Amino acid sequence: MPAAGSAEGGQPLCGRTGDSPAVAAWRQRMGTEAAQAKYRWRAATSETVNAELKALRGLDRFLVRGLRKVKCVALWCALAYNVMHFAGVLTS
Repeated sequence: MPAAGSAEGGQPLCGRTGDSPAVAAWRQRMGTEAAQAKYRWRAATSETVNAELKALRGLDRFLVRGLRKVKCVALWCALAYNVMHFAGVLTS
């Protein structure tokens, strides 16, 4: 894992030519130790949900067309995930 304040290849997270002000500010924030710790925590929690929905629930490809239908499928998948993982807490 790269050190805090450095990119994948050990390059510092400094602004690059062509970066918008928002991207430059993001690079500056991600260079801090606190941001690195928060990013590691996110990878351990949020990304596992995305991976499960993609790998086990088939949310990698949609069999419907149109934004409204895709949104409906995504919401059904989110609802099913929540019911399956939190049913014990919901019934207590």
